[in-house]
Amino acid sequence: MSMLPGPMAITAPTEQIREAGASPEEIRKMELAGTHPGVRHRQWGLEARLDPTVTFEEFTYWAKIERELEDEDYRRYTAVTGGGGILGSIKAYFKNNPYEDAKIQESRQLQANEESLQVSEKKADVAVNSGDEGAVSPVSPPPYDLDAEWRLAARALRNAGWGTIFYLITTDILGWSQTPYVFANTGYGLGVGIFLLMGFAAFASGIMIWRTFLGLDSSRYPIVSFGDPFLRLYGPRMRHFINFMQSLQMFLSVAVVLLGNTGIIAQLGGNANLCYVVCGIISLVVGMASGYMRSLKHLGWFCNMSVWINIVTFLIICVAAAKHGPDPAAAVENGILNKAWDTVATMAPVKTFVGTPPAEYQPTDTNLFAAQFNGINSMVYAYSGAVMFVAFLSEMRRPMDFWKGLLVAQTFITVVYIFFGAFVYHYYGQYSYSNVNQSVNPKNLQVVGNVLSLLTGWLAIFLYFNVGMKTVYLEVGQAIFSLPAITSRNGKFLWWGLGPVYWIIAFVLSMSVPEFSAFTNFVGGLFSLNFTYSFSGLMYLAYKIQDGARLPGEGFDPATGQTTRMDHGTKRWIRGFLKTWKISVPVLIFTGCGLATSGMGTWAAVLALESAFGPGGSVVTSWTCTNPYYTG
Repeated sequence: MSMLPGPMAITAPTEQIREAGASPEEIRKMELAGTHPGVRHRQWGLEARLDPTVTFEEFTYWAKIERELEDEDYRRYTAVTGGGGILGSIKAYFKNNPYEDAKIQESRQLQANEESLQVSEKKADVAVNSGDEGAVSPVSPPPYDLDAEWRLAARALRNAGWGTIFYLITTDILGWSQTPYVFANTGYGLGVGIFLLMGFAAFASGIMIWRTFLGLDSSRYPIVSFGDPFLRLYGPRMRHFINFMQSLQMFLSVAVVLLGNTGIIAQLGGNANLCYVVCGIISLVVGMASGYMRSLKHLGWFCNMSVWINIVTFLIICVAAAKHGPDPAAAVENGILNKAWDTVATMAPVKTFVGTPPAEYQPTDTNLFAAQFNGINSMVYAYSGAVMFVAFLSEMRRPMDFWKGLLVAQTFITVVYIFFGAFVYHYYGQYSYSNVNQSVNPKNLQVVGNVLSLLTGWLAIFLYFNVGMKTVYLEVGQAIFSLPAITSRNGKFLWWGLGPVYWIIAFVLSMSVPEFSAFTNFVGGLFSLNFTYSFSGLMYLAYKIQDGARLPGEGFDPATGQTTRMDHGTKRWIRGFLKTWKISVPVLIFTGCGLATSGMGTWAAVLALESAFGPGGSVVTSWTCTNPYYTG
């Protein structure tokens, strides 16, 4: 049954002060007097999304209406753009046409206003002719439909199609270069198997996020960040926890990429024996220089260029691997491989394995069980975009189509990553370093690849800094400490002042733990695994339980703005879980597996850090000036 309300049912109120303390009967009297449309209205828009007094039932009520409106708009949109056969269908799927959307919305708005005026006039005539003073008089017709106007403005910000979503998910910076390193830890068989399993699980996570978004998002109460659904499902504390975890992940990602770029600069300056800490300072200064920009729009063109840079680097590595084999220095000096293998002249022959490589050929840990989880920690970077899926959905013209972009993107990522990882591992074997550009031979191609990696790496640093710093500023600075808005003059100065502090702390951390592979594994195990698998499961589980806990007679009444519930608390959650057990039980198991994998992955990363800084480990130590690539 459609939930689309009549235009009068969603008109903004005229006496907001009186309605705040009015009972349903008083609102009915105001409606009879023509001074109130009969609906308790809350604040709409971005600020309203954080209102803790809005109930789950109200969120889902408006979300269902939003989805029906989107379907109606889509039918009108395809009617305008259709008629071209296959090409017309492709155009309807991929093309973003805000002008047509606006025209359709305007047409719908005018039609709704005309119909509402006719209905109101007709009901008014009936009431007058009958002489029944107790009859419910019609709602006074407003000059226009404010809800349609609001939705038109909100919808103008949502222009992405599912083709754009495919592009965003596959615009990867970190994941692909680590895939040969995954096979060096796991071997061919387990590597391919886990890539397929994790890819399927990542798709399932995306579907769970998608279904939750569809059930809770609307123009009135939009969802724009990963923490927003948790506010609506678990409360403000859970949202703060998720935002804190996301901020910490972004901060550690800045430190990881900062450390990776430091290693690249050290390799480029190896002949000059450039001090390792100085290399870190160079990377820090470049990062801080980009911190003055508060908006991602300044690097939009560079984001597009980075895709082509990655493709060129991808091809360079494949050709170099097949023709020249590896440069072992990066893998040997930064891991636990035999230090006598650190040059092309003295290295042991390349070895590849179908099963898990033996301890002698492991790059990070001699504990084979831990080594497999280190491979998983690196593998998850291929699928760690789930933390951004909510933001992608909030930009879509028709979120119902998200699954198409997700399916194509995850399939593409899985196939390409398995091919690239297995192909390069075949030629590099145990010398497959986590930043594979540094294993390229000969030196001239290595230099080209490293320079290109520096460019995309600095882009990654800026993206992670921008998102992470904004989350900290908005969710902690503004929400808790009442700092000025980031768009204000004082907020701009605070941003410029706090930015260098953020960078310096990341630099101190990266120089204190300068083991790139193990540090990367730690961040992947503790954060990326949870955001990709565990948190999406927690999100969808709570949504299904609360949705399934409804009893007959319960729900949100738009006529009074009241939500009716028969009970609260644990009893309600148990009932919802039992009513939806066919979905809730598998999702609970999925979430538990995600948490367990994260725990084991974090444990394996800690063991790898111990091995790296132990006897026979990495030659790069905390705050060292020793350049591991100096051969003089």
